[in-house]
Amino acid sequence: MSINRKALVVGINYYKEISPLYGCVNDAYSIKSVLDRNSDGTINFSVNLMVAMGEDSAISRRQLKDNVQELFYDDCEVALFYFAGHGYIESVGGFLLTSDCKDGDDGLSLNELLAIVNTSRAKNKIIVLDSCHSGIAGTNISDNNALLSEGVTILTASSAKQYATEMNGSGVFTTLFVDALNGGSSNLVGEITPGSVYAHIDQSLGPWEQRPIFKTNVKNFVSLRKVNPPISLSDLKLLPDLFEEISSQFQLDPSFEPESEHPFEENTKIFRVLQNYNRVNLVVPIGAEHMYFAAINSKSCELTPLGMHYWNLVKNERI
Repeated sequence: MSINRKALVVGINYYKEISPLYGCVNDAYSIKSVLDRNSDGTINFSVNLMVAMGEDSAISRRQLKDNVQELFYDDCEVALFYFAGHGYIESVGGFLLTSDCKDGDDGLSLNELLAIVNTSRAKNKIIVLDSCHSGIAGTNISDNNALLSEGVTILTASSAKQYATEMNGSGVFTTLFVDALNGGSSNLVGEITPGSVYAHIDQSLGPWEQRPIFKTNVKNFVSLRKVNPPISLSDLKLLPDLFEEISSQFQLDPSFEPESEHPFEENTKIFRVLQNYNRVNLVVPIGAEHMYFAAINSKSCELTPLGMHYWNLVKNERI
């Protein structure tokens, strides 16, 4: 398995001295399953899974810290830490609670976690926390500003003052996170990034629900997972060929429509590509409700703002 992309995934249901949780282990298994491989079956992350379901599988603070240090020790491409369990906050900061905790402040300090992450040699360091009050992570208590070294991204289930809720045996945040990794936050080339994951979760939660928190200090987002794109790369790369300028309009006529009286094979092939563009909001017909009517009535089509964005990416050889 690849050592360039590593993930430590932790789910704690069992707590000896405080109230147990019920969905965290399931969440951890869901995260491991989606991170293991890309949608085409290729290896994505090498995942170390730690789950506490009962006394015999309890996770101590020492064990959690040791595994976190091991995760962030080397210079891998991506090191991702996911935690689902109890969280605690007090005046000095937040804590991740392990099975042996009696009081909240005897858990793994988020300040200590960030110190480990900030000094890591890994190129991309990602922290994902589905625990109460996790939004305090990465915040300097004295001035309320984020303290992240370059390459660090933090995504949390809730703000510092909020609880992270469960529904149907899973964390609300983690359910949305898994949905995003399964393709809900993919771009048109099938890449999923921390930014697109956050956007997916943020848009799925209303203003009165728990609010996810996103903090980052990166020059470029790393891909978390690859899925099958909604449009083929070969079709996407035809954008500058079909639209010579970003503001160009493509003239249609009945010969482009396969069901017209006199279809022309080469034109129908082009029209198939244009219809694919329309389905993913890259192209819209002008003066017609559908692409079919645009062709039958000899109307034109043009790039949408999203289409212009991808036209530039292809033109500048960014994809």
